[in-house]
Amino acid sequence: MIRFNNVTKHFVGVKHPALEDITIDIGDGEFVFLIGPSGAGKSTVLRLILRDLLPTSGTVIVNEWETGKIPSGKIHLLRRSIGMVFQDFKLLSDRTIGENIAVGVEILGKPRLEIEKRVNEVLDLVDLPDKANYFPLQLSAGELQRVSIARAIAAGPAILLADEPTGNLDPETGWGIMQILKEINAMGTTIVMATHNDSFVNQMKKRTITMKDGKIHRDEEKGRYHLVKHEHNAHEHVKHDGEKETTEKNVKDGKKEDQHGRD
Repeated sequence: MIRFNNVTKHFVGVKHPALEDITIDIGDGEFVFLIGPSGAGKSTVLRLILRDLLPTSGTVIVNEWETGKIPSGKIHLLRRSIGMVFQDFKLLSDRTIGENIAVGVEILGKPRLEIEKRVNEVLDLVDLPDKANYFPLQLSAGELQRVSIARAIAAGPAILLADEPTGNLDPETGWGIMQILKEINAMGTTIVMATHNDSFVNQMKKRTITMKDGKIHRDEEKGRYHLVKHEHNAHEHVKHDGEKETTEKNVKDGKKEDQHGRD
């Protein structure tokens, strides 16, 4: 279970909040897409769940833990129940695929034979049964993302967070990743995925939370991808048929998003 109660997040030196008074409830076993333009607050939500950040105000509760009240010596206990998949994989280049995956299980103090068994199980799940002794540089981007997923689920987390996991992949490879995530969700794992890919959102018809300027713009049970822009850039109205009408304001070209992980 994940619950945000009136959560606001400010970053030092940034005028507008990354998140502003948002309330979200995500039940066990849900598959939830977070969508919205860059800077909408999607990555901030994921980082708050992981307890990589703390809210400025409000409360974040993950698996009965209120993240703001967890002693520093127990943060690792929360994170054992959460897996994370990144767009850029974050694998150790000097370790084999099997060794990369084993890291997540080794911290649990499991016996070597049990670790090896689990590594083989998750490699089978992501359809890479023969890659345990390869190194990351020997694999394609799609294979590396499958390894990243295998590593994230190796310890059996209740929650899997995915931050643009298909952003660097071609459409066909990306769909393969989505099928793996769908299968993991069917096993009971809660998945929260930030994405800009409208095809995945529209075809999978999972719960979709649309974010805009740090706020919840829409929360739909079987959602579609809605294009929205920041209020300081444009006013946009999304019609029921998916069309949009946009009136642009004068905005300086090349304006940068803030550098504090608001995406």
